[in-house]
Amino acid sequence: MIAALQKDEALLADIAAANGDEHTLHVWWLGQSGFLVQWAGERMLFDPYLSDSLTKKYASTDKPHVRMTERCVDPGSLTCITRVTASHVHTDHLDGATLAPLAEANPGFRLYLPHPVIPEAKKRLRDAEVRFCATGDRDLHDEGEWQIRGVIAKHNEVVRDELGNSHCTGFLVKCGPFTIYHSGDTLWHDDIVRVLRENRCDIAFLPINGNKPERRVAGNLNGTEAAALAKACGVRLVVPCHYEMFEFNTETTEEFVHACERLGQPFRVMRCGERIVLQRDHLATA
Repeated sequence: MIAALQKDEALLADIAAANGDEHTLHVWWLGQSGFLVQWAGERMLFDPYLSDSLTKKYASTDKPHVRMTERCVDPGSLTCITRVTASHVHTDHLDGATLAPLAEANPGFRLYLPHPVIPEAKKRLRDAEVRFCATGDRDLHDEGEWQIRGVIAKHNEVVRDELGNSHCTGFLVKCGPFTIYHSGDTLWHDDIVRVLRENRCDIAFLPINGNKPERRVAGNLNGTEAAALAKACGVRLVVPCHYEMFEFNTETTEEFVHACERLGQPFRVMRCGERIVLQRDHLATA
C-alpha cells in the first residue's frame, strides 16, 4: 500500500493552517482525481473518492479494484467545503460513500455535475442535503468571485442526451486571480484546447492512466498526451492524476515526466495528501 504524505489529523491540520489571503491558491491531491483547493478561505473539492466502495463492489468479480494508495482522510472530517464537482457517473468520481458524509459535515454544498447524471446522483446521495448544479459545456455558473464553467470531456466519446447535454464534463474554475482546470476523465478534444487557450490556466489536473481496451473501462489521456495538451493550451502548471489508485487501471508517472521535460511544460507530480501553493508571481511548496 502506498502511504499518503499526509493523512487524517496531519492533513486536516495542514488544511487548517493554510492562509486565507486572496493572492494565494492552496492545492491538495487527495488521490485518484480528487483535489481540494482553497482560495480566500473558501474550499472546493474536485471529484473526491474517499472510500473503499469500488474495492468492496468488485471484490468477487473478474475485475477487482485493488486499492494501491491508502485513503488520506475521512470525508466526514472535511469542513468549510462550499463547492464539489462530479465530472461523470463513474463511482470514483461520483461516490455516494464519499459525498453523503461530506454533506453531513457541509450541509448544502453546491454539487456541479452533468445534467444527465443528476437522477443517478440523487439515488446515490439519498436524502443528503446537497444543492445540485447542472453543468455542461454550455453552462456557466457566475458566483461573484467564483465562476464555474463546463468544458467538454471525451470519455471515450462525447455522449449527449436528447437535449444535447453531455454525460461527461470537465470544469474551468476561476476564483479571484486564479484559473483552474479539472478535465474529469477525457481523451484529447480540440474544444478543450480552444477553451483553455481562451482562458489561460494557472493549474490543470489531467489524467495519465491512458486508454487500454483490455482493461474493459473507458480510457483517458496517457502521460505524453497530457503533457502535450497542457503545452498546447499554455497551462502554467500541470499536475497528473488518475493513477496509483487501482492496480488494474494505472500507469507510472515516468512517461508524463519525460514528455513534460521534452516539451518544456512546467509540471508537478504530487503525493497523496501533499499541498502545493500557487501565488501570482511564483510557485512554492508548503
